[in-house]
Amino acid sequence: MKNLGVQAIIGPQSSAEAKFTVDLANISHVPLLSFSATSPSLSSVDTRYFVRAALNDSAQAKPIAALFKAYGWRQAVAIYEDTEYGAGFIPYLNDALLEVGSHLQHRTVLPASASNELINGELYKLMTMQTRIFIVHTTSPLASRLFLQVQQLGMMSKEYAWIITDGLSAFLDSTDPSVIASMQGVLGVKVYIEKTKRLADFTTRWKLFYRGEYPNEIEIPDLNVFGLRAYDATWALALAVEKSGTRAVRFPHPIVGKVNSTDLSTLGISPVGSRLLNAVLDTDFTGLTGNIRFVNGELQVSTFQIINIIGQGIREIGFWSPIYGLSSNLNQEILNKKNGYSADVADLKPVIWPGESTVVPKGWVIPTSGVKLKIGVPVRYGFKEFVNVERDPGDNRLRVTGFSIDVFNAVLEVLPYALPYEFVPFENSEGIMAGTYNDLVNQVFLGVSNPFEIKYLWNDLVEIKFMLKSVGNLIKYWTVVVTCDCIL
Repeated sequence: MKNLGVQAIIGPQSSAEAKFTVDLANISHVPLLSFSATSPSLSSVDTRYFVRAALNDSAQAKPIAALFKAYGWRQAVAIYEDTEYGAGFIPYLNDALLEVGSHLQHRTVLPASASNELINGELYKLMTMQTRIFIVHTTSPLASRLFLQVQQLGMMSKEYAWIITDGLSAFLDSTDPSVIASMQGVLGVKVYIEKTKRLADFTTRWKLFYRGEYPNEIEIPDLNVFGLRAYDATWALALAVEKSGTRAVRFPHPIVGKVNSTDLSTLGISPVGSRLLNAVLDTDFTGLTGNIRFVNGELQVSTFQIINIIGQGIREIGFWSPIYGLSSNLNQEILNKKNGYSADVADLKPVIWPGESTVVPKGWVIPTSGVKLKIGVPVRYGFKEFVNVERDPGDNRLRVTGFSIDVFNAVLEVLPYALPYEFVPFENSEGIMAGTYNDLVNQVFLGVSNPFEIKYLWNDLVEIKFMLKSVGNLIKYWTVVVTCDCIL
């Protein structure tokens, strides 16, 4: 840029590299077209000379959320890379899930160079949790090692569901077969590229060119979406240069003293940069990947494929579009009958889930090392219709019944995950109530272990309170204590 007077940039490939290069482009008024920097943390609004010739990663948040609504999943674990690419997407994913009544229950962040030992340690933690729905948003090298470990630990089996984002789905064709074998049953969202005659002709030319350049190669690699986007970005720039009539000109360099001068301070400003940028933003043509038109410096949301990894390939189970939501195909007559946006399991083809299961995972299990919710109940002789504590004379087994208990059990039935619990009578060694209601509440607050121990899981209580509010909005406050008079 300083020595040659670069007037436009195509690339670089990663979001982290693009973030630095964009700063240089803004200083020099040099348009930068990126075909693969997809992180939402890069914004064309904040950096005028950055043009995203690819889809913003935030666009795939709603397709993923639509899957959660269709399959009735209420929570998930996000596994993402600790990079600009990985972290920038998560806030948009969480917001989209909240819109459909779901949420991210946990987030696992992995360094791009994470060791297998670190990956194993994080996976072991996830195995002890209730949630069995995982969303993976990492680069391909890290994901390959992750899924090999997932398979070894038995986490690619029944009751599990794994979803990969577009950045991974785009590289499945070039992924090692051993990695694909470890991803059986995985779902993915993938930008849909229509198989047009123009694309077929280009693919033929590409293969002939590749064979001429590398005659000793046995296999000719297919171009993924990023290769096609690079081609379209180059066309967009070429058309803009032609339209704007720009020519190679020298940059006027600022006058700086020899003291404390830096390379950045000697960057010139392109005299044609603004005109060239406007021509790029006015681009409107049909490329290999579809319509190339920029709104606020970015390509707009397109249709996504929903794919299922089976065998050594992928199987298409449906589509998602901003107008119609989920659908089993893109037949316009069928779409018109949908009467607007929908996200229903009937809109998708059947899925082969991990473990070769055809049953939709419910999204949670009772963890083997889970902590039980311990519930203190009063022991009284009156008002047994509300809470009644009895012990079987034969095996001394505890039996707690009553209206308050029935309400509590009804709430548990509508929760989208398991909540292990046990009732603990508030009694002394003689079977008599060990104090007042206030004493019972106070022991819950203090977590006193004698004469009995009460522990609670805060997240579960918040969820129960939410569910109770949604059922008639009859109950305003909820604690872990069930009394004979009411639910506090």
